[in-house]
Amino acid sequence: MLQNIRDNSQGWIAKIIIGVIIVLLALTGFDAILTSTSNSQNAAEVNGAKIGLAELNREVETQRRQLLQQLGKDFDASQLNEGLLRNAALSGLIERKLLLQGAEAADFAFSQNALDQLILQTPEFQVDGRFDANRFDQVIAQMGYSRPQFRQMLEQEMLIGQLRAGLAGSGFATDREIGDFVRLERQTRDFYTLTLSADPAQVTVGDEVVQAYYEEHASSYMTSEQLVVEYIELKRDAFFDQVEIRDEDLQALYQREIANLAEQRQAAHILLEVNDKLSEEQAKAKLEELKARIDKGEDFAALAKEFSQDPGSADKGGDLGYAGPDVYDPAFEKVLYSLKEGEVSSPVRSEFGWHLIKLLDVQAPEIPSFDTLKEKLVHELKAEQVEQAFVEASRDLENAAFEASDLAQPAQELGLQIKVTPPFGREGGEGLTANRQVVQIAFSPEVLEQGNNSSAIELDPDTVVVLRVKEHKKPEQIPFDQVAGKIREQLLKKHAAEEVRVRGEALLGELRQGHTPIDQAQQGEGWHVVEAAARDQEGVDPAILQSAFHMPKPAGTDKPSFAGVALPNGDYALIRLTGVSDPSDALSEEEKGMYRRFLASRNGQQDFAAYRRQLQSVADIERF
Repeated sequence: MLQNIRDNSQGWIAKIIIGVIIVLLALTGFDAILTSTSNSQNAAEVNGAKIGLAELNREVETQRRQLLQQLGKDFDASQLNEGLLRNAALSGLIERKLLLQGAEAADFAFSQNALDQLILQTPEFQVDGRFDANRFDQVIAQMGYSRPQFRQMLEQEMLIGQLRAGLAGSGFATDREIGDFVRLERQTRDFYTLTLSADPAQVTVGDEVVQAYYEEHASSYMTSEQLVVEYIELKRDAFFDQVEIRDEDLQALYQREIANLAEQRQAAHILLEVNDKLSEEQAKAKLEELKARIDKGEDFAALAKEFSQDPGSADKGGDLGYAGPDVYDPAFEKVLYSLKEGEVSSPVRSEFGWHLIKLLDVQAPEIPSFDTLKEKLVHELKAEQVEQAFVEASRDLENAAFEASDLAQPAQELGLQIKVTPPFGREGGEGLTANRQVVQIAFSPEVLEQGNNSSAIELDPDTVVVLRVKEHKKPEQIPFDQVAGKIREQLLKKHAAEEVRVRGEALLGELRQGHTPIDQAQQGEGWHVVEAAARDQEGVDPAILQSAFHMPKPAGTDKPSFAGVALPNGDYALIRLTGVSDPSDALSEEEKGMYRRFLASRNGQQDFAAYRRQLQSVADIERF
């Protein structure tokens, strides 16, 4: 057969077919290579807009950091599913990109000047109530942003916020909707309850049933697996007393510290933006006119309130507050630092428009004395040396633990004490063994089964431990005699609850059909009356209350509705609904306004959620 194929493949028709296949494969393969290469730095594409891998990685780290902060320092970061975290981050970026495109399509805008004001007034960027450029750089660096990247991210967030507020804020509620909601919210119900108690004393469970249950669920009656571990703990604080600081190093650090202090300048400005309504020449001429009026004695602040187009400072007379270098637009800042206190500049062009700038005040930096900073400086200098010593000691500990067959030698070499934990299981224990990372490593095959010392475990930035399993208590079957009583009690409750449920459902059917009169259905107990119960009525079992408000309205006063519900404690409750009352009192204007705001907000949020779904449904989204 193979020879036939070979012979037939020599014909001209076969060669043409093979040639076509080769061309198709070449084209599709080349296209795949181009596509793969062009998207090698991208994570997704949303309506033609790229989402880069760098942006995705930054978002993954942000979400990871937020999760770890929420879960606490004892949470084992290795438990986080990297794939799920990455997918969630990418989905969030895709939705953010869609919302940003929606905001841009709706012509939302946020000026650079307003962005400046937002940054200047953000408390996280302030020191002692004033904007601090160093603090700003430190915070955004921890977030993984440069200044341009942060400004771009913040501007996008403000645009999305405008879109969200515009849609959610447009929600409304009609008077009829308010009336229907209030009628249901304030509705009350009259009902009776008859509770049939589950009595374990009225049922019996034979020894053979208990034995059979034990054998069937034998895996549930095992002692927990437990470990006792010994460990060596290395703490950063122990190195501080070992470090000595020279006076000349302290003085040098003090001089560097005070050299970084910069004066703060309080500026005010009048801004005119260049747009379709105001040209470059008109804006500049208008400011020259205002400058002339100021030179003749008119108040700068009053003119700023009247003419400035900066929404963040106009109401404050143009006051921008105090700021140091490298905060404002370069052209703006150059002129500001050339002014004398109280002086007003000529018109200045920046990327935001035309300004008149007034220097309100210059605040010289307060130079702290050496003595006031000495403790801080000593700690900083020691921290540098301690960091190096701690890192080296951690490395030595890990190497020694890897080479040794137990912890005695590493402890002796580093002058540390071997400590022992109480027994703990896979769910963890207290103290050191409450740390999920410690528990996971202790139960790992390398440490538990192979008997190795663990690698160095960083509990927090200041603490490192190495551990070893000292004792392994494996799960064992708990003897039947020790758990027979517990099993019997459990089965008695279960059978009693089942018996009372069957009895209650049978009685419920009789009541609904009218075969059993109400007074004959008391089962030795009386009906409990609940009048005018609200949805949040206290003193009524939540399961009964929820069931009562799900029941249909009675056909008449002499034709109640019936329902039954199994209670969490095993009892069974019969419910006889006799009346439903809607509120009769008219709402006050204050109450009506409160309900209107609540429903409008809820409807607005639903509208925004629907808008997001609509964007998703029509978008062209490709993940790489």
